[in-house]
Amino acid sequence: MTSENKEYETRRYGALETRIFDGQASLGAWAAEDLAEILKSAIAAKGCANIIVATGNSQLALMQALRKRDDIAWDRISVFHMDEYAGMSDEHPASFRRYIRENLTDVVKPKAFYGVDGDADDLEAAMVAYAALLAANPADACVMGIGENGHLAFNDPPADFETDDTIHVVTLDAACRQQQVGEGHFATMDDVPTQALSLTVPALMRPPRLLVVVPESRKAEAVKAALTGPITPEVPASILQRQSHAVLYLDRESSALL
Repeated sequence: MTSENKEYETRRYGALETRIFDGQASLGAWAAEDLAEILKSAIAAKGCANIIVATGNSQLALMQALRKRDDIAWDRISVFHMDEYAGMSDEHPASFRRYIRENLTDVVKPKAFYGVDGDADDLEAAMVAYAALLAANPADACVMGIGENGHLAFNDPPADFETDDTIHVVTLDAACRQQQVGEGHFATMDDVPTQALSLTVPALMRPPRLLVVVPESRKAEAVKAALTGPITPEVPASILQRQSHAVLYLDRESSALL
């Protein structure tokens, strides 16, 4: 099914609503608008809101749009994120905690930012603590991307669709590590850590609203596989076809193969 308005084209793949924008700026602005409305509704209902956000170059247009808004009560919002490299300091240039501070939380000053403690001395204890934080502060929305290998967060193929865990340690595959080099976060593959802490696929799907922000031509193959192929752990993002509470935001480049 396909429909259009003046700003974007809408298609549906399984249960998933998919919107196709002309460019990254309009994609980011619309995703920010939708997220702002979700946050306002949560604050109106319970006095606070909680979100899980993603990192990476694909999220920069959204982050820029969020920073420009003056209608979001960030002092009532707690920010979580979905992954961090194992053993990496939050001051490392490639740290996802650093990315979120620099691109969002240092600017908008939320009520709290809870980072995944990838360099904790006891990773098991850190994961238990993070899962407890999320359980105590259930996310109203999760904002994520899709990796070049189809991963969600750092759940590389084959992903676990059935786990009861909230967060786990994952070993990164070669395609995932090469993406980090390609985005300029590391000079060589040897510099990319081999493991990370990541929210699981069920944990990412759990919030009542999902915003999946996926621009750029380098994501076109993964988008095609996720939306037009079978739902399979070999293409982690294919699970989105079952998510009626999700919206996928694409641009002309990332949707080019659909």
